[in-house]
Amino acid sequence: MTEHRIDERETWEAYVASWKAGTETEKKALFAEALAPDCVYTDPISRTQGWDELIAYMIDFDRQVPGGHFVTRRFQVHHRACLALWDMVAGDGTVLSDGISHGQFGDDGRLVAMTGFFDTPEQ
Repeated sequence: MTEHRIDERETWEAYVASWKAGTETEKKALFAEALAPDCVYTDPISRTQGWDELIAYMIDFDRQVPGGHFVTRRFQVHHRACLALWDMVAGDGTVLSDGISHGQFGDDGRLVAMTGFFDTPEQ
């Protein structure tokens, strides 16, 4: 019997692609591949739980940064945890900032938690 190997990088990139996906339907299709339904996303600005809250946050991000998306520059994984170094890129391809995210994978290989770290503007 061959054991199915989970490709964490592929799962991570499906999650990353969901930030750029244009519609809620496209986002949910990527979420089904990559995210547990009750996943928790946190960053210095927000905390969401579940697909609906994360989609609302992503839509707000796109409103603020039209066409904005993320490009993974480096990815490391072990013991169901990953670190990803990434660039935030504007719709025209300009790199706006960078950051680091930590991900935690569940038993089924989908992400159960994603935590982003990045600089925020001084208030």
